[in-house]
Amino acid sequence: MTKEITEEAITEVYRSIAPKRFCIAELGCSSGPNTLFVAAELLKIIHQLSRNHGLHLPEFQILLNDLPGNDFNSIFQSLLPAFRHQSGPCFVYGVPGSFYGRLFAARSLHFVHSSYSLMWLSQVPQGVEMWNKDNIYIGSTSSEKVINAYYDQFRKDFKTFLNCRSEEVVGGGRMVLTILGRRSESAASKECCYIWELLALSLKELVCEGVIEEERLHSFNIPQYTPSPAEVRREVEEEGSFTISRLEASEIQWAAAADGGDDGYNVAKCMRSVAEPLLVEHFGEAIIERLFDTYRNILSDRMAKEDTKFVNVTVSLTRR
Repeated sequence: MTKEITEEAITEVYRSIAPKRFCIAELGCSSGPNTLFVAAELLKIIHQLSRNHGLHLPEFQILLNDLPGNDFNSIFQSLLPAFRHQSGPCFVYGVPGSFYGRLFAARSLHFVHSSYSLMWLSQVPQGVEMWNKDNIYIGSTSSEKVINAYYDQFRKDFKTFLNCRSEEVVGGGRMVLTILGRRSESAASKECCYIWELLALSLKELVCEGVIEEERLHSFNIPQYTPSPAEVRREVEEEGSFTISRLEASEIQWAAAADGGDDGYNVAKCMRSVAEPLLVEHFGEAIIERLFDTYRNILSDRMAKEDTKFVNVTVSLTRR
């Protein structure tokens, strides 16, 4: 869904700047088979442009960023050899650290890509534990105080992100960011909150069974915010370092996470890969299998009855 936007952005950078050293950063790279997928696609585009216009290929630097706990070793041991064989000569680096801070040298980046990372906040908003006891994220019953606390934290974090990248991206450089978001202007919209409300329902069932203490549930909140396109636009324009080239929302069915078989099982597995570290840290490992069995059953029931979708917000930005 975002391929056209990404191809357009990398093409514009290469044509307008034509650097001898082309530097690409992947923020929130993780350590699975998709880690180097976008970088490989971007290099293919530049190779093709070079052939079409008779230009010398630049040297490539690929900078892979994620939090320090990410398994960078597995990237370099299992993924890098095949990537270099496919993409040709390039220099690949791991850059551990939070993207809510400076990561790279000033004016060193030509292209920045991030997918499904920027909805994660730097922290759970202050005060949410006291005000949001019946939810683990913004929900249909959340108060305005909870919603405003989440939005304020998003604004603070996203502005910090843009400030930091403005120091690192060259003039005319581009960023393409895809964020789990929403179309609605309501932050409590079902389209962005429902998947977490059903996980909260699963946790409440474990409370009823005596597996989890109610106080532990009341103190658990997800550090995430799913913005609307209008909110993304507002923050970019207010920060002022980048212009918006494209800003689009797209939808994908929850069931698209399923590869045949039981959709509820596959969506639960997908969400487990996202939420398990947070859940284990707060509740311990002993509840995980039981929790996701319950979650799978709830998902299967709701997905059979309702049209359930994720919404993605993709923004293409140019450094002024």
